[in-house]
Formats: sequence, C-alpha cells, structure tokens
Amino acid sequence: MKSLGLAAVVFAMASINVPAAHGQLLLSTNDNKVELVNGVTRVVANPPPDTLTVFDTRSWPPRVVAELDVPGSVVGPPFSVAVAPDESIALVTANEKLDPSDPTKRIANNTMSVVDLRAMPPRIVATLETGRAPAGVSINRGGTLALVANRAEGTVSIYTIQGTTVTPAGKVTVGDDKSGTSHVAITPDGTMALVTRDGDDRISVLSIDGTKVEYTKRDISAGLRPYGIDIASNGAFAAVANIGRGGGDADTVSLIDLKARPPRVTSTVTVGQTPEGIKVSPDSSKVVAVVMNGSNKPKDSPFFHDGGKLVLLGVTGTELSRLGEAPIGHWSQGAAFSPDGKHVFVGNMVEKAIQVLALDGTTLRDTGLRLAVKGGPAAIRFADK
Repeated sequence: MKSLGLAAVVFAMASINVPAAHGQLLLSTNDNKVELVNGVTRVVANPPPDTLTVFDTRSWPPRVVAELDVPGSVVGPPFSVAVAPDESIALVTANEKLDPSDPTKRIANNTMSVVDLRAMPPRIVATLETGRAPAGVSINRGGTLALVANRAEGTVSIYTIQGTTVTPAGKVTVGDDKSGTSHVAITPDGTMALVTRDGDDRISVLSIDGTKVEYTKRDISAGLRPYGIDIASNGAFAAVANIGRGGGDADTVSLIDLKARPPRVTSTVTVGQTPEGIKVSPDSSKVVAVVMNGSNKPKDSPFFHDGGKLVLLGVTGTELSRLGEAPIGHWSQGAAFSPDGKHVFVGNMVEKAIQVLALDGTTLRDTGLRLAVKGGPAAIRFADK
C-alpha cells in the first residue's frame, strides 16, 4: 500500500478530532490493468497495482490526502466505490482480475475491499467475498447496510456495517447469470433499492426492512441496457443511464418516479452514444450524464468522436429536459457533484485524471483543472446524502 505520509496523517487526525463536515471526501478507484488503444481495450503488460485516491474538497483545488493500493476494475457502471455517510469507511469492488495462469487475459473476480478512511494512513482492513463479477455498490444513509450487484450471476450481495466491521448477510436473486445485474441504488429512507440489469433491459425493485432484502418481482422498463442509476437526495426520483448496444446510435437517460406506486418511468431523453455515468445534483434539480460519444471507438469508425461530452438535464416534476453540454475527455466513466452543487467532477480513463467543470445555473464550463490519479479513474464518488 502507498500513502502520502504527513498529508494522510493530518487528514486522519482531522477526521477524528474535528467536528465533521461530512460529504467532503471524493474517492476515485483507479484501474491499471487495462488501456484503450484505438478503440480496443487491452491488458497492460506487468501493470502496477490498482489504486484508490482520496481527495479533500474542503480546500481548493482539492488535495490528495491518501493514495493506496486497492483492487478495482473499470468493468461495470462507474459506481464501484461507495463511501459511508460519516466518511469512516469506503467499499471498493473488483469486478475482474488478471488470469493467474495467463496474465494477458482478464477473468471475473469476486472480492470487495473495506478501507478504513480514518486510519493513519487509510488502509484495507478486510477483503470480503462477493458474488461473481461484483460491480456497483451502495451504502444506505444510515451507514448500516451495503448492497453489491454481481454482474455474472444475477444476484445482489447484502452486508451489514458496524463501524469498520462489514459482515456478509446473504444474497437476493433477481435474474439469471445473463441478466447483467450492474448497479444497485438505495433510496434515502432505506426502504427500497433499484437494480439495473443491462443483460435483459430491466430495473428490478427490492424492498428493504432492516437487513431483510427481498425482490418484489416488480421490474421497470426504461431503455436499452439500463446500467448506471442514481437516486435523488429528496427520494422523489431515480435517473438511469441506458447505454444501448454500442452500435453508434444515440442512447438515453430515463427518469423513474419513485413517489408513484408502483414506481415507473415517466420521462426519457436522448443524450448521445453510451451514457456511462449518471448523477443527480445535491438539490435534486438536475442530472448529468457522462456520454462517451464514440471516444472509445477506433478512429476510422464512422461513430468516432475525439472526446466525450457531459450532458446536463433539468428535472421538473417527473419530466426531464436537456439544458446543455460540455466537452470532456476520452473513455470517460463516472461523475460526481461537489457538495454545494457548483462543480462536477468527471473521471477520464485515457487521461488518467479527473476533470473539473463549473456549473452556473444551466451552464457547464470547463475550469481547466485536472486532478491526476495513479491509474484510470474507473469510478468516483462522494458519500450519498
């Protein structure tokens, strides 16, 4: 493991001794195993370990306070890192690993790391078994329960949390091993979760009662290959990115009305090729979609564009509307709003950096600020509020 020495110690001491201003830590899990070469994802020869970078956004520009070796993966929606509400721990899933018998190939993994963010320096305190090919992970607002979507077996793993102790508490099955369970998002009141299934174009509704998690048998239809999903902090709606088939067609973002009984899709808008990341603003009034825009395709492809775009959507009641967009990097993944909603962070895999954009009303502007990380930022996240 690696750290930044004194900076990490100062950060950890502040976390323990200073009244908390929670929601200020931005985490990035960074994949070093793969690279994109002219539209083809290939394994890096003798790669360095994957990493986790911790930024403190209370200062500007945000500063790195810790960087440590933590297994991760770019495969799956860019929600493979979750932060506890009190910023005490982080959970990082590792969807795949290099094949021990042939390190030029990747195979499904089945682990999740528990990182103690208050240790001096932060460190992995447990490695837990998940289902096959874990992807999106979420922690409830009470900090007592975590759910992990297992892409290769159609299940969601359940974990209880007490301090830094994370304990397996079973699984719930929502589909078969081809259903592609991708990410699971938990409502603010902790009573419901939504699971995207890009393999069979569904979003499954789970009920939660304490540690009892059940599949309600209610499936929602949004668009082709629902992948990333995020729930508004006011609990009124969820926004889901439908990544499509990757054939150059314009793909979509849908709004799911969570106040309706049962929940249902009420609005869908077109955003462009492959909306990989999705995030709702802290005030629940806007949504951003990280659109690859063909930046991950070969340069001679008719669908290639030299860069992605961040699309800004407005939410009025149960309707989405397009407000604007801004250029971003290549093979971009996740997005995160700053706690005050004035900035958006975007993970650019090819550039190995987090791009920072300013949001002024309905206008997105590239600040020119880039936060370098050691690896491709596969997922970035603040604690869910």
